[in-house]
Amino acid sequence: MPDVIMPRLTDSMQEGAIAKWLKADGDEVRRGEELVEIETDKATMAYEADFDGALRIVVAEGETVPVGTVIGQIGKAVAVGAVPGEGGSAAAATEPATAAGAVPVAANGGDGARRRPRKPGASPLARRIAERLGVDLASISGSGAHGRILKLDVVAAADRGSTAAPAGSDGERQPLNRTQSIVARRMSESRQTIPDFALGVDVDMSECLRMRSELKALADPAPSLNDLIVKACALALRRHPRANGSFTEDGFELHPRVNVAVAVAAEDALVAPVVADADRKTVGQIAADTRRLIEAVRGGHIAPADLEGGTFTVSNLGMYGIDRFEGIINPPQAAILCVGAVADRPVAVDGELAIRPIVSMTLASDHRILYGADAAAFLSDVRRLLERPLGMAL
Repeated sequence: MPDVIMPRLTDSMQEGAIAKWLKADGDEVRRGEELVEIETDKATMAYEADFDGALRIVVAEGETVPVGTVIGQIGKAVAVGAVPGEGGSAAAATEPATAAGAVPVAANGGDGARRRPRKPGASPLARRIAERLGVDLASISGSGAHGRILKLDVVAAADRGSTAAPAGSDGERQPLNRTQSIVARRMSESRQTIPDFALGVDVDMSECLRMRSELKALADPAPSLNDLIVKACALALRRHPRANGSFTEDGFELHPRVNVAVAVAAEDALVAPVVADADRKTVGQIAADTRRLIEAVRGGHIAPADLEGGTFTVSNLGMYGIDRFEGIINPPQAAILCVGAVADRPVAVDGELAIRPIVSMTLASDHRILYGADAAAFLSDVRRLLERPLGMAL
């Protein structure tokens, strides 16, 4: 009976959770039909059947198992009480009977079929902190490998408990889904391990708005201001390799490709799909890519390949009327550019007062690889490109 194994859907995926079986135990499935929804560290994706036959579910919904684990089997359906034909045997026609009290074993009997226990362990440090803070480990969903409870999980649980509604109130507890848990862990790790600093700049967007107005009649979809910002960042990243790099304990890793991630707010999640090779694409191509990626994220069908390989991130909250903000670096990237709203402001132009559309941008940088002068030079290049954007359209 062919096995259905937990697939590796992204390069960084080590384990996956069964979000939902799309077929019931015993249902007939056909090759190419969507079989199960799998939640990874990036997103929730549907996985298709590779064989025709009847489904036998091995791993239940809600459970998390390592990549390569058997999560189901697909084989020939057998009617209850069926009698094998001539030349056959009962063992060939039915599942082997399990002795009373015995624990069923997966068909291949290998370690890959072992699932994580329902009550995952906790690190010694997590246990000590939980005891000190009075946190019940049984109430925590661990974010470590195979559901292992880590220090960050305990601290987060303690924080939630300190702000929880009093007993007997109408407060509602909303447990984290896998994506939210991973985002919380990665952002906590970023704050704890990356010595970051921020630089800000105001950019006159007059010429960008003028060029965008002209492009509306020539391009479909018409580029947004954020598309122009992505293009400006991509060109500046090519000139400043460390801003496009990553810090490692052995040195600086300078990435050969410029892949700009764009932060997108989805339902109860934050996802950053990637515009690959943004420095080599026209503004129109970037616009088409970002529209496709945003629709895929909000529709819940983003492809794993669209979430991999980001070397820099742009986060824009201008549509919410935010003037300026400072983001958290997404490791192992070296920086994130945070973009506020474009607003008319009084500025001095050639010694006279004028009203111009200005946007504030804040660059948060990893000081281990991107030093102050380097970050300032990169941000100045971004401003120069946006204030004279004609060169980006050529």
